[in-house]
Amino acid sequence: MDWDNPPPIVAQAMEYGLQGWDIAKGWLLSPAAWSQFGLLVAAYLLAVFISRKLHPTLTRLLTPPAEQEHVLAQARRFVLMFVPLVLPLLAYVFTGIGESVTRSIFGSGAVIAFGKRLFLFLAVRILVRDIISDPFLKLLGRYVMIPVAALYALGLLDVVTAKLQATIVPLGNMSFDLLWLIKAVVAGGVIFWLGRWSNEQSSSYIEAQKEMRPATRQLAAKAAEIAIFGAAFLILMNFLGISLTSLAVLGGAIGVGLGFGLQKIASNFISGVILLLEGQATVGDYVELDNGEAGTIVKTTARAMILETFDGRWIVVPNEDFITTRVVNYSDQGSANRYEAPFSVSYDTDINIVPDIIEAAVSKLPFVLKEPDGPDCELRAFGDSGVEFAVEFWVNGIDDGRNKFTPQVMFAIWNALKENDIEIPYPQQVVHHKGLGAQTPPGA
Repeated sequence: MDWDNPPPIVAQAMEYGLQGWDIAKGWLLSPAAWSQFGLLVAAYLLAVFISRKLHPTLTRLLTPPAEQEHVLAQARRFVLMFVPLVLPLLAYVFTGIGESVTRSIFGSGAVIAFGKRLFLFLAVRILVRDIISDPFLKLLGRYVMIPVAALYALGLLDVVTAKLQATIVPLGNMSFDLLWLIKAVVAGGVIFWLGRWSNEQSSSYIEAQKEMRPATRQLAAKAAEIAIFGAAFLILMNFLGISLTSLAVLGGAIGVGLGFGLQKIASNFISGVILLLEGQATVGDYVELDNGEAGTIVKTTARAMILETFDGRWIVVPNEDFITTRVVNYSDQGSANRYEAPFSVSYDTDINIVPDIIEAAVSKLPFVLKEPDGPDCELRAFGDSGVEFAVEFWVNGIDDGRNKFTPQVMFAIWNALKENDIEIPYPQQVVHHKGLGAQTPPGA
């Protein structure tokens, strides 16, 4: 390498190195620098002493009983997480006081100002490493907050900011600098994280209002979600200095796209709003689709409803299907449903006593309701093998394989018939055999 004519990047690095060496020599040979260093050490030791005294008191005051879950207790636990920041923040405050003293006496305070920035960097590092637990915020802290704090501590933040601002990225007819891009990414991430957190809190609050109908709760939660993220988008646009009028063309393009390519999505979204407003189908309802599939609604989204069958399968049904096709809603929200269990008895049985026996046996089952009607045993037909009956009964809920109401009723019928010596017939057929006529003897 030609040291007389080094590459530009090497020359710039050498220039920064020489500047740093001049600053270091000035600090080492200056009484003002040594006095600042002494004040820096004293500020740190004072911060250590006070923080050790304050830490037990703050922990005791901010720690609520384990059984308390109200808002004040949650706020105390939240503030308690920041107790580890007491030491670096106290050191930062005391160092700032020392900086004002040295500047008034010596007219300079570069050494102690560097120490103050270093304590701020340590506070940011502790915040990211030990306090923040959310994965997104921890990622943001590790790759944005800590590097920015390090550059600030070294006094290079203004230099790096100016360099990023001077780097222009062209994009068609538009152009923007790297600093604006970084701000957009960070601000967008933070704003929409706050939107997600606000949406979770509002949804939890709305779901806790049990006096509201389930459909009303879901509609309120969806409306809150749209409002929160709409406000987040507007705040982000305002922060980045983007005029909403400039998005008119983009909005027109999106409208055309909705009209041609996204008809189904728009239709399902509007159908979902209609379902929530009318309450025709909500979470917890047991529904049967037009194609014969049935299940309990476990989740609703802007596009579809999710049904869970009795065997654990999930079926995603577009909201539009609930509007345009036939759907049977058994409404598993505490309403009664009627089922029937068929059986047969022998033709030798006195069928007049069968209804009373079966109705008495089925009414003893704990899940069988007396209202709107008790068990009702009816004669249905005179079959090929026996006399056919069926007992109708009402229950709360759905006989979907999980509750198994009908099998228990069938067991009760079997036991009642056996106890009264009533025969359950086997399938029977009478075969009339006609003679085949005279046969030629063998060998004739």
